[in-house]
Amino acid sequence: MITTSSLTLDQFLALPESDVTYELIDGQAIPKMSPKFRHSRTQKTLLFLLETWANNNGFLQPEWAVRLQRQGRDWVPVPALLYISFERLSPDWEDDAPCPVAPELVVDIVSPGQSFGAIAEKASAYLIAGVERVWLIDTQHRSLTVFTANQMPRIYQPPDVVEDDLFPELTLSVSDIFHS
Repeated sequence: MITTSSLTLDQFLALPESDVTYELIDGQAIPKMSPKFRHSRTQKTLLFLLETWANNNGFLQPEWAVRLQRQGRDWVPVPALLYISFERLSPDWEDDAPCPVAPELVVDIVSPGQSFGAIAEKASAYLIAGVERVWLIDTQHRSLTVFTANQMPRIYQPPDVVEDDLFPELTLSVSDIFHS
């Protein structure tokens, strides 16, 4: 549903439900690429690996849209996974709407044909919008790249272990993400 006129956030959120997932980018409703098997399997594996830790601290959700700003405009991306702590959400947040604030973590999985430049630009936009960590999973290269504001991205590959002060008590073996 690429539109010719610019949509406001309210207009985008009022669009009818459909089988296609859309993201609001530069005032346009852009269809999100439909995940393939490898993407879905990796997303499911990450959800399983992170869920017990996340449930004690916040919400870990697949494909939950998030309301952000990008270059002064409303932006509603739909990451593969997002984690937001209980503390970040106000007591009266609406649970049938996009995530209302920048989460601590978004996870995206590289799709076939995506350029590194586009991926890095999106990770940078997330960080500028207030997301504290962006994890980019590349299933083809069996890597997890962690983007953090004001730091160079860090690439993890099997048998590396990801630990981060932002996520106490979380230890993630990169080997566990990728199935043989």
